[in-house]
Parts: sequence; C-alpha cells; structure tokens
Amino acid sequence: MSMPSSLEKGLFIFSVALLAYLGGFATRWHDWFPNAHLERASRQTTALLTTWSAGPPNLHDKVYDRSGAQTVRPDRVQPGLTLITSSWSTDEGWTAGLNLIDEGGAAVHRWRFDRRRLFPDSVDRRGNPALKAIHGTHLFPDGDVLVNVEYVGTARLDACGRVQWRLSAGSHHAISRTEAGSFWIPGTSRTPRAGSEQYPDGFPGIEGRVWLDQLLHVTAEGAVTDRLNVLDVLYANDLERYLFKAYKPNRVPGHRKGGGRDVTHLNDVESLSSSMADEYPTFEAGDLLISLRYIDLVLVLDPQSKTVKWHTRTSLIQQHDPDFIGNGWIGVFNNNTDYSNRGATLGGSQIVTFQPHTDSMNVRFPSSRSKPFYTNTRGKWQQLANGNMLLTEANAGRVVEVTSNGRTVWEWIKAPYEEGQVPVVTKGTRYDLSRDDVAAWSCSNKPSR
Repeated sequence: MSMPSSLEKGLFIFSVALLAYLGGFATRWHDWFPNAHLERASRQTTALLTTWSAGPPNLHDKVYDRSGAQTVRPDRVQPGLTLITSSWSTDEGWTAGLNLIDEGGAAVHRWRFDRRRLFPDSVDRRGNPALKAIHGTHLFPDGDVLVNVEYVGTARLDACGRVQWRLSAGSHHAISRTEAGSFWIPGTSRTPRAGSEQYPDGFPGIEGRVWLDQLLHVTAEGAVTDRLNVLDVLYANDLERYLFKAYKPNRVPGHRKGGGRDVTHLNDVESLSSSMADEYPTFEAGDLLISLRYIDLVLVLDPQSKTVKWHTRTSLIQQHDPDFIGNGWIGVFNNNTDYSNRGATLGGSQIVTFQPHTDSMNVRFPSSRSKPFYTNTRGKWQQLANGNMLLTEANAGRVVEVTSNGRTVWEWIKAPYEEGQVPVVTKGTRYDLSRDDVAAWSCSNKPSR
C-alpha cells in the first residue's frame, strides 16, 4: 500500500480545517452548544482587558480642538448648573461618573462609581457592567441621583455616592420622572424565550430569539409596578410592518447571526403630565411618548388600553429623546445618521418638532445661523425655560446651548483622552440649582473622586 502523496496530505488537512471552520460557523449561527459558553468567555476576556486598561471604554474621534466651557452670550444663557454624564480620570484610573458644573465649567459636585460594584451579580447575565455606559440619569433636589448602567440596571445613589437601592432590570438609555414621583425607564429582556405572554410561540414573521424591549414603570423606591412589552404593542396596533426595516431572518444572504436580535432599540419613554395635557387635544395625561431607534419610529401610547394614538417616521433617521414641549408640540433629537463624515450628506443632526393634532412638522435646529452639529449615535436635548435648547453632541464630547434661532450662547467640550480621541458624553442636563443649593447637600464638601 503506497503512502499518501503530499497533495493528498494537504487536501486532508484542508478538509479537516474547513470542516472545523464550518462547524464553528454553524455553532455561532444557530446558537448551538457550546456557543453560550464561548460568548460568556469572550465577554469575560474583554472585561478583563478593559479592567486592565487605563483608558475610558467609550472613545470617539476628536472633533474640536478646544475643550472646557465657553460662554458666547452671557446675557442669553439659561441660569443653573449642568449635569454631565461621561467617563472621568481619577487617581485609580478612568471611571464612570457625573459632574455638576457651573457656567465656567468648574465642578460644583461629583459622583464617581464603579459599575461592577453597583451590580456585582450581573456579570454573567447581562455582560460585565464595567463595559457599559452610564446612559440615563435623574438628579433629585437633595443631591440623590438615579443612573442607568446600560442594559444592566438602575441604581439610586445619595449625594455621597452611597447606593440607596438597585434594580437589575436590563434598564438603559433614559429615566423620566412622572408628576406622581414614579419613573418610566426603558428596559430590555434578553431571555432565551422566543416570544412573550401574548405570543408564547414566537412573533409572526420573526425567527428565533429577539431582545424584548419593555416599558418599565418604577416606583421611587425601585419597585417595578408595570412592564409593557414593545413588540406586543406594535403587533396589537398593526405596526409590526415597521419591524422588518431592522429585522432580517437568518436565511437572508448577508445577514449576520445576532445582528437582527435588537429589532426595535427602545431609547426613550416619558409620560404626558396633567399640567400640559390640555395643550395636546388628541392625548390625555399619562399617555407615553416612545422612541424606537432602529425602526425610525416615534409613537404615543395609552398605557392602560395599549392603544397607539399617534405615530410618525417622517424625516426621522435613528432618532433619540422625544419630549412633550408644550402647545401641542413634540420635539425629537433626530440623529439623521447618514454614515458620512460628520453628517455631510444630510446636513447633520437635527431637532425636529411635530404637532400631531394639526399634522404639522418643522426643523427647529439647525438654522442658517447654526454651526455644524452631528452625532450619529446617542444624543440628547432639553427645552430650557428661556426658550433656548441644550444639545448633547454625544460622540464629539460636547454639550451646547443654543437660542431658539440656533445661535450658540454657551458650550462645554470634554478634554481629549489622547490627541485624537475624546470620551463620549451621554447626557447634559441643565438644573435650576445654585452653589448655595448644592452646599446644603450632605457630603457637598466631600465629593467622591
């Protein structure tokens, strides 16, 4: 019997390697055993690398050559202190936290926290919290804060940074307080189940598992009193057709396994207050304003009947942060994502407003007097009492205050981590607070590092 030739040996080795590759590919594609263990090991390895790294986890290319606060029109700035959510350098390295700054950019108060210690039991279930952004905050008058560790949970901390309570609910993106003192917070379940109570065998037209975005109603003490499933809402209101903008089944050529699991990407929910409800003829107090980024959809929902009263996708591309802003208007941070350099193709990010009862729409920002402004992901905005707007250009690390006609009156820009990169700023919010107010907080003179 002759020995196999070099060509036969080579073909044999190639065949074994090909089968191993195809086997691994099929395991990841179909989520077969031991894929879950491989993904967990990958997350833990990445977590270790991040823990050992001295730098912040969320970096983007630097856009601006300046940093710090700059006041352009002191007479037009809305008074108060601005809460900045980002990563910060400390003696122990970079960590997540909040800085409450004055008009000159000086920190009046700081909160710093180790995300792993906030949620020490969440590493295996939702990924290591050390890798997650702080995205969504609410500041109380006494210095307590609520923070979301993205897709992990929500925690309440006092002015000293001590944890008052924590809620591991996959919460993320935003925290909106109701006039009754409770909160609406986006949540996501990454359960291995294919469907919901309404669709226990899976959602029509969707194969396998998808993330189940939820609207969480949370008490001031951190208890969930209601949990509404976004996919159930869409199917019940004949809006499921929009899902297939984001979702493609695994059999579609070019579709990457897992890429279609986040089919809605809920990024905001807030309720209409009774004090403002009369200004919205087609809505009622307690109705919820919701943003679903991946399907470019903003809607208003009655949480009791689960009826969608209004929805729009007009002019929106991967939007964030819709707000009821009065006189029947809804304002939306439209990322206007076009994947070009700084939004050059479509002109950058916008604030778009809608008045549902008149079917009206306009672009409030930018104007012909505005400077370039763009963030393809994240982004927040706030309507201020004097008519100005506070805009968070998240990936550029910038918060800017503009007048109603789009002119800059104040800005704050994050100092770069290194020459070419800057940490993300996930939110900037103006609060009607003074230094004297903060001085009355417990621990106000002992900010955690």
